[in-house]
Amino acid sequence: MKNILHISASAREEDSASYRLSQQIVAQLRKAHPDAQVVSRDLWAEPLPHVDFQYANALARHQGGAPHAQGLSSLAWSDLLIEELRAADAVVIATPMHNFTVPSVLKAWLDHVVRIGVTFNATPEGKIGTLADRPVYIAVSSGGWRTGERARQPDFLEPYLRAILPTIGLKDLHFFSLQALVAGPEATTAAHAAVEQELAQHFAV
Repeated sequence: MKNILHISASAREEDSASYRLSQQIVAQLRKAHPDAQVVSRDLWAEPLPHVDFQYANALARHQGGAPHAQGLSSLAWSDLLIEELRAADAVVIATPMHNFTVPSVLKAWLDHVVRIGVTFNATPEGKIGTLADRPVYIAVSSGGWRTGERARQPDFLEPYLRAILPTIGLKDLHFFSLQALVAGPEATTAAHAAVEQELAQHFAV
């Protein structure tokens, strides 16, 4: 493993529970691969533009990325982000749950990297990803319970990521969750203990 792509989607940056959990995952990967380089992309510190008319027109005309008068066009951003993804041997995504699903900044990143004719092709059998598979580790934090018997809210985050990432070829997905972080100290302590055990079991091999 040479390159680890670390995506952070929390507005709380280093104070975020999902970010700290993702850092533990990165540390485990680097423990096994000490020479691996980490490419970090903080989607709040450097927000991505939404896809624009140049992006849409290029998909229809099969044009390449181009500079924009005010910086990079969204298509050029897409090219850059896809190349970062292609170069990664593993991907680590830190994300909180926002309103039952992924934060808008992570959705913007996905809109850039899930691109017809580049990272997937539309075929009569359905969408076929063009990226080589590699491990993707998703560190999720939520204020309430999003899974299990105690969940009292819909979870569109994990099902969405389990649908969209395989579309581009990324099928080796591993979810680690910190849940019920606003349910009091006991629940928070239990959530951290549970995820520590999951990490230890996963990376024990």
